[in-house]
Amino acid sequence: MRPLASRMSVMSGEGALSVFAHARELERQGRSIIHLELGEPDFHPAEPVIDALHKAVKEGKDRYCRVAGVPALCEELATYLRRTRNLNISPENVVIAPGCKIALFLAMMALIEPGDEVLFPDPGFPGYPSITLGLGGVPVPFQLAERNRLQPDPDEIAAKITPRSKILITNSPGNPTGSVYTDDVQRRIAELAVKHDLYVLSDEIYARIIYRPNYLSMLTYPGMEERTLIIDGFSKSFAMTGWRLGYTVAPAHIVPALVMLAINSYTCVTEFTQYAAVEALRDRAQATPRMVKEFAQRREQFVRDLNRVPGFRCAPPEGAFYAWVNISDTGSRAEEICRIMLDDAGVAAIPGAAFGASGKDFVRFSFASSTATLQEAVERILKVSSAWQGTLARR
Repeated sequence: MRPLASRMSVMSGEGALSVFAHARELERQGRSIIHLELGEPDFHPAEPVIDALHKAVKEGKDRYCRVAGVPALCEELATYLRRTRNLNISPENVVIAPGCKIALFLAMMALIEPGDEVLFPDPGFPGYPSITLGLGGVPVPFQLAERNRLQPDPDEIAAKITPRSKILITNSPGNPTGSVYTDDVQRRIAELAVKHDLYVLSDEIYARIIYRPNYLSMLTYPGMEERTLIIDGFSKSFAMTGWRLGYTVAPAHIVPALVMLAINSYTCVTEFTQYAAVEALRDRAQATPRMVKEFAQRREQFVRDLNRVPGFRCAPPEGAFYAWVNISDTGSRAEEICRIMLDDAGVAAIPGAAFGASGKDFVRFSFASSTATLQEAVERILKVSSAWQGTLARR
């Protein structure tokens, strides 16, 4: 048989999904597993959103529709982003996609030529380098170091920019670190983007899940309107993971390319889900603030409990719902810690190297589960921590 396309040999999967598959296999064997590996809220969409979905189906909104998205949703998104992020965008700058990943993939496809360099955060979402490589680009990581409070270092980014650099990816609040970029850091990144004529892909999927007063989008900085693409979706902020609904906010000159890629791939997004998403954005039940308040309470408890585990060190994240735990003091590798937790304690978490080389001394836990579940997970971990406490004692 002829070989597959060479791009398949350079693209990679996601560690979270691999761990999830192994955890599910253990469950099929009768094991009790606490799933802290996936970034999936344990909430469901608010009742008005479900009602809007049913209403749309009953009204026959199950047809092909406008490729860029139904006008009602694009208009509501413009209103929503003005209200929640102080952004002044036109509905014509919005392209709806069947999930945030597809939005990211097509945005990168529209921009990357073979050999183009893409700067991205490390540790970060595994799709950034994988998609870059699959499109013939060159991924260039910049480090989110603990010594720098998990913030990008603009000086490091500046040193890595070359004439081949084309895209700079930001992710704030970030996966897996939970870090929220400061105003100073984002302003300096924006200045670099303008100076070197870079496109910025601002991954804002966790923008509403934040534990400090104000959120600043990359689009708010001078010179960024014509070069910034916001990637966002409904999975995290509205607990609509299985609905597969995302969107891109793009400069006017890029929108036709995204629409062309949509025509050649998914045609359009399911019509009735888009009408339900309008209701989600209006959030008359205040579901998102209530969910974030619950996450904030879980964050405080879970981080405090994790710091009781011998060798674990965790600072409270500023956004998202991940605990990024430094395990270097255990004397064991993150992969071994995760193996012990899953196989011996039934707690699934992700080794940090799954998010890039800079994550090798870390483990990511999702705290998108109930407080009782999180407390039980820590108690289970404490019971098996003797597996690495011997190493600690010998140090």
